[in-house]
Amino acid sequence: MSLLRFSRAAGLMLAPLLVTAWTPAAAISPGQIETALRAESNSELEAFYRIGQHRPLWTAGDALRPEALQLVDILRKSGLDGFTEGAERAERLQRGIERAQAGRPHDLAQAEVLLSLAWIDYVQALRRPADVGITYIDPSLSPIAPTGRAILNAAAAAPSLSRHLDEVSALNPVYARLRQGYDEWKARWGDLPRVHIPEGPALASGSAGERVQLLRERLGLSSEGSFDAELASKLKAFKAAHGLEATPVADEAAIEALNQDMAVVERRLRLNLDRARALPAGDRGRFVLVDAASARLYLYENGEVRDSMKVIVGKPGEQTPMIAGLIRTTVLNPYWNVPPDLVQRRIAPSVLKEGAGYLKAKRYEILSDWSEEAKPVDPATVDWAAVAAGETELRVRQLPGAENSMGAMKFMFPNQFGVYLHDTPEKALFADANRTLSSGCVRVENAARLATWLFGKAPRPSTTAPEQAVALPEPVPVFINYFTAGWSGDRFALRQDPYGRDNRIQTASSAQLAAR
Repeated sequence: MSLLRFSRAAGLMLAPLLVTAWTPAAAISPGQIETALRAESNSELEAFYRIGQHRPLWTAGDALRPEALQLVDILRKSGLDGFTEGAERAERLQRGIERAQAGRPHDLAQAEVLLSLAWIDYVQALRRPADVGITYIDPSLSPIAPTGRAILNAAAAAPSLSRHLDEVSALNPVYARLRQGYDEWKARWGDLPRVHIPEGPALASGSAGERVQLLRERLGLSSEGSFDAELASKLKAFKAAHGLEATPVADEAAIEALNQDMAVVERRLRLNLDRARALPAGDRGRFVLVDAASARLYLYENGEVRDSMKVIVGKPGEQTPMIAGLIRTTVLNPYWNVPPDLVQRRIAPSVLKEGAGYLKAKRYEILSDWSEEAKPVDPATVDWAAVAAGETELRVRQLPGAENSMGAMKFMFPNQFGVYLHDTPEKALFADANRTLSSGCVRVENAARLATWLFGKAPRPSTTAPEQAVALPEPVPVFINYFTAGWSGDRFALRQDPYGRDNRIQTASSAQLAAR
């Protein structure tokens, strides 16, 4: 694969050769850099510096550039699960930078090489696919960790190294916003005193006693005082940040949140950062993002949300999977091929109860098999009791029309889960706060608006014929993800975990850490 391909995957811009004007003449010599390189035994580092005639990236004259400290700060705040080198690398860098402050060429050369190596490690960890349960239907959408030379070439070619560090660390708009929220959460809530508040009656204005003192201490206030306006304000802010209703009452849910291990909350936030790493790097191009946790869809273009709408996703027992695919076609006047489990659980019992008239009323037809050449089957010849018992699998599809469960159109990205985006006639369901209601597919609030964004103009069926496939001029990526933390206006907060995925992944991660 070419370096250019790697740079696009990493959201970096590369030049074919190193730019030679990124620093003035250095105090450190090529020999001193060679000595520092030998201590690290990294062929990509060696190639970068030798091709660049040993020009340093992180030093100017006899001093380190400000970007060296900027990189250390980035490493300390990385928030990357799996990037275990972060804190250790930052400490080693800090020591190297402290020695280099005196301007001795030998120390400057060592710091130079350590900084380059740390930047390679960080960017590769950032762009390496995270193990969060997402399936990449199209391999081209999977993140690709760039080579070390590509990473350093991009940094050397950047007009502003400082801006380049910020842009690459931001990764993509979703990740950048989550990082901002993560940093703010750590600064405000991560280091408060670990004080346990015993169970008891709800605490509110007018409450007094030892539990109020412990509550004040837990929220970083002086333990001497009453349940005053300052405590009420801090409690409301804490509850809002942790996904609870922002009331000035320390009820059972609030006490439970206050007593939980903040390290667990921090792992949840880092897990959301890892999920965001599945999205495209940089701020170019466009893609569809479905967040199954909040049941919303976002249309991203050049790093900005162009539109958003509600969606209906799978029930906890029939979860919408995490997928990265390419929307290739929109199907107008679609059939609905009813999943076999729904045929067993819903349709067969209804036929047994109401007779074949149920099928006619709902515009269902029976087919002989799942092939393109399937033939219609007389419902009277079907053993509906066997279908209801799960002993016989039956293909049933609903004809196009106003009551068709697919609505007027569906958006296809072929995948083994049989999941796609589609219209729905049941518009009233979008008013529900809980929209985990489907059998796995994603029902969109306004299919025509989505089609207009995809095509530029919403396609219309040419006839009344069913299943009219309209190909997109260029496939558009769609990412079905799962974010249990995020921003609502100017407030960052934890959200509901309707599928319980946070707990399962955190439990697995804890077991892996214990094993190591």
